[in-house]
Amino acid sequence: MRSTITARGQTVIPAAIRRRFKLSPSDRLEWIVENNVIRVVPVQDDPIAAFRGSGTGGATERLLAERAEDKERE
Repeated sequence: MRSTITARGQTVIPAAIRRRFKLSPSDRLEWIVENNVIRVVPVQDDPIAAFRGSGTGGATERLLAERAEDKERE
């Protein structure tokens, strides 16, 4: 997909991308430059929601198991 940059430096995010990433008019984007590549990443207002789902899962169970082991050793 392509878009054009206007004289004011603006561009349009293609509709398919807006739908896929559930972007709306008030959403913010972060522009990241790495070497000769530009990445555009949606920024969520809630920092907790931004990390939700990024873990491997089972963290609560692992924490409780570790605490139980520590308690047995005392």
